Amino acid sequence: MQIHSMADAGPGRCEAVTGRPHPRLRPYVVGYSGFRTTGDGPVRRTILPLNFTTLIVDVARPVRLVTGPRGTPVLDDPAPWRHGVTVGLTPVGVAALLGVPMGELGGATVDLADLLGDRAELLAERLGEAPHWRARFAVLDESFTAWLRPPRRTDDLVTHAWRRLQSERLLVGGLAAELGVSRRRLEVGFRRHVGLTPKTVARVARFQRAVWALSAPAATLGAAVACGYADQPHLTREVRAMSGMTPVALFAFVQDIARRRDYRPAP
Repeated sequence: MQIHSMADAGPGRCEAVTGRPHPRLRPYVVGYSGFRTTGDGPVRRTILPLNFTTLIVDVARPVRLVTGPRGTPVLDDPAPWRHGVTVGLTPVGVAALLGVPMGELGGATVDLADLLGDRAELLAERLGEAPHWRARFAVLDESFTAWLRPPRRTDDLVTHAWRRLQSERLLVGGLAAELGVSRRRLEVGFRRHVGLTPKTVARVARFQRAVWALSAPAATLGAAVACGYADQPHLTREVRAMSGMTPVALFAFVQDIARRRDYRPAP
């Protein structure tokens, strides 16, 4: 699992629920998340480095955004979205559902209507009318199935390598050799179809594994180091670069958010 952003709602609470797409959408859609922030104060969000493209649809405000993959953090203060859904898309999913290569969205935030036209507003209306999270995720399944146009041309080698790097601790050179291609071939393909270099994808995946490890109730900094860092100083350098925080501060932040967040499967 990769975390799109960390929210600080002050005295408010952040509810989050998760859902999986229909099996036919799994090559294209990583997962669904519903979010709701209570309280009237502003919400401060740190958008973390991420290897996916994320759709954000607020059902109470006219906010429909797409954030592309990124290798550096972005502070959104105040964040414009408070109650709605997020959707993670794979590189093939971006091409099949949004009609553009994910490489064009690298590091960018764009209006969903720029890519979907009137369908963006229609999707927001249908999600707002749904009575609960499960119904909203069903709306996403139905809408994406109707919109799905698998791209005629895909780089299967890049797609395979991208998926491997999400969950495996691999050196890019070793992965290229295993796949029987040059490192340069992977780098060119990743820039075009992903928007990040394979080295950055591997680095972001390692950082995301560390963040997820730190959010566990019994987490330790040692668990984060074990996600693929050589030692504590290596972890410190990478966490500073990826979040602007020290490992101790990141640990305290995600633990505090985890305590105040209702994080559970969709009802």
